[in-house]
Amino acid sequence: MYNGIGLTTPRGSGTNGYVQRNWASVRKTKDSVNYRTEEDIAKLDCASNKQPNREILDHERKRKIEVKCAELEDTLEEQGLPKEEIAARVAAFRAKLAETGNGDKDVPRDEFGRVA
Repeated sequence: MYNGIGLTTPRGSGTNGYVQRNWASVRKTKDSVNYRTEEDIAKLDCASNKQPNREILDHERKRKIEVKCAELEDTLEEQGLPKEEIAARVAAFRAKLAETGNGDKDVPRDEFGRVA
């Protein structure tokens, strides 16, 4: 006997005493379907339309600027210019790109920087 269920001893009962669950009385939970209301759908729509993260967009913009500056630096090194002049030209180029890159903030973009 287990938890007060079943035979105290299987002796003389003609069975091995194994107790099974009665599957005939199992209730089906599939009958009660919970449909989403208009409020739930509206909440899900609001959650899916998130604004892009400004920090990610700024980081992406700065990364693109640094890539262009590195390419310029490589080309200037190949031309054989001194390091001081290369540093000055790259700094000027970086400042020019930084001030022209601020105009793109009005364009709506997703969190990966793609135009929405």
